Amino acid sequence: MARLGNPREVVLKVAEALRFLEMDGLEEPSEAEDEDEAPADDSAASKATDSSADQATGDPNKLPPNPDVPLPLVVNQYQVLLSMLAILHPRIKTKYPSRFLSTSLQAVLAAYSKATMFHEELTTSTVQLIIALAELKRPHLPPRRSSSSILLASTARTAPDPEAHSDPPSNEELAMQRRLFQSLLTHVFEDYMLSLHSSEDVPGLAWSSRLEEKLHPERIVPGKITNHEQFEKSDKLQLLLGTVGQLVALAQDLEIDSDELFKIITDLEPEEAGHPAEEDEPPSAPKDIPLSKTGSLFLFTARKAAEELYSRPKSTKDVAIFPHHAVLLKNFVGGVSRATIGLEPESLIDTILFLGLTAIERNDIGVPASDDEFAEYLQNTSLLSANTPSASLRYGAHVVTSTVLHSHPHDLARLTFIRDTLEHCPYANLKASAVSWLKTETLLANGAPAAFDAPTTPPSIFATPVALSALTPSLFPDLSAAFAADNNAAALLRLRDNASFFLAALNFYYLVLRARHLWGPLDVRALAARSAVEAGFVEPLRALCGRVRAAGFEDEHDAVEVALLEGVVADVEVAREALGE
Repeated sequence: MARLGNPREVVLKVAEALRFLEMDGLEEPSEAEDEDEAPADDSAASKATDSSADQATGDPNKLPPNPDVPLPLVVNQYQVLLSMLAILHPRIKTKYPSRFLSTSLQAVLAAYSKATMFHEELTTSTVQLIIALAELKRPHLPPRRSSSSILLASTARTAPDPEAHSDPPSNEELAMQRRLFQSLLTHVFEDYMLSLHSSEDVPGLAWSSRLEEKLHPERIVPGKITNHEQFEKSDKLQLLLGTVGQLVALAQDLEIDSDELFKIITDLEPEEAGHPAEEDEPPSAPKDIPLSKTGSLFLFTARKAAEELYSRPKSTKDVAIFPHHAVLLKNFVGGVSRATIGLEPESLIDTILFLGLTAIERNDIGVPASDDEFAEYLQNTSLLSANTPSASLRYGAHVVTSTVLHSHPHDLARLTFIRDTLEHCPYANLKASAVSWLKTETLLANGAPAAFDAPTTPPSIFATPVALSALTPSLFPDLSAAFAADNNAAALLRLRDNASFFLAALNFYYLVLRARHLWGPLDVRALAARSAVEAGFVEPLRALCGRVRAAGFEDEHDAVEVALLEGVVADVEVAREALGE
């Protein structure tokens, strides 16, 4: 039918069939089969199930799918329909071929965007389709599985278009077709990157953590496997890199301009929302065909990552914290509400943080338009560090927040942000981050090395008793009344909710008690002499731990938290006695 039927009629039927594909009906194979359905070779069945499950979950430490395992019917149908499009569109001889192409590519995207797994095979087939229809010279990619080896071009004889138009397409029409391919690629890039999930803290392609590992190997935790090592050893992660490499190479062949990508992602105008199930009218000009905003972000960052991680020639503009990175946060983070910041897909957060870290490494902070913009930026990045489940992303967000915070030339502005976070933030782990910011500012202001090599201009308010005195009520809150009113269950719940902050505050108190060079500048003896810190904070925590321990633990994690708190409280007592010498 694709070779001999009326191409104009058949291409519409193929587009309709693509839209009816139930790609969202793909399911992870069950781990156990009924005995009546079990294959004779139990080992082969196990391998087939395992490989399909790995593809479904995107676990980066598992092997890629077994090429001998057949693909689901709907995936094969998708590939066959794309193969038909590759034959049909060259047969259509019309003055405006983009009208048919627009219909087909919208249907391709509608089907692709519904897929919940098997994105490697679907992406490869889609890339091959674009290569074939755009008449690019890039060779066809090898199939992911033997069952997916479907040719996208046919040497068999095809019938001519019975309604052929003799005039060749205009230059604008050719530009329109090229733009349609560019648009489809950015939307596929978006869907592919957002489909990546990991159970081993490898968010997306781990661009941000791999950059930190490359530039700051001294910060790597000894004995911990790095993301760089994971990508080197994991066949699955190598497969992800290969797929993204295909998309990046195709974008280069299609001449997608990096400057245009930069303009799209830093434009504050919201992206016009479409609906994959509804077909848009064919465009009348190339400018009417938008690139995906999120897909443009992923593509731009992939090119930037090639420069930063693999020392490829520079082809992208640099992103400064202000105004560019601040705009990216507004465009791509917290779209639902501020409360959802950090709950976006990990691949998206990783991409945003990577661009922020590249700016920091160049010391390209820029100048915020106002103190409000500065504070809003820090609120957004600190919420990322508080809410995202990924430990590596939390660390990257913490580095960005701490460094940008310290970049403000006025120490009072830095103190104000720290105090506001301690006083008003509802998240204990973010309040713990604020304690870390205070520690960094204190050490830098008093001439001791800290985690971030950023200059400070003395004299600083953090080198006087003023900062610590202003923060004491929120840094060491009076817990006596609240803890006394709690029953054991409520006490345990309060401990669970606030353990990270309590530990951070106790550790900071221990630091200033032990660091003799801080005693004079911060008037630590006067701080320790205030009964509020000891009686209102340290003693209630000791008593709380005792009550919880006496009541017993049902959760091992609770026991660990209590043991940590008790250990730090004991250390504080020893340091407090040494202070009185």
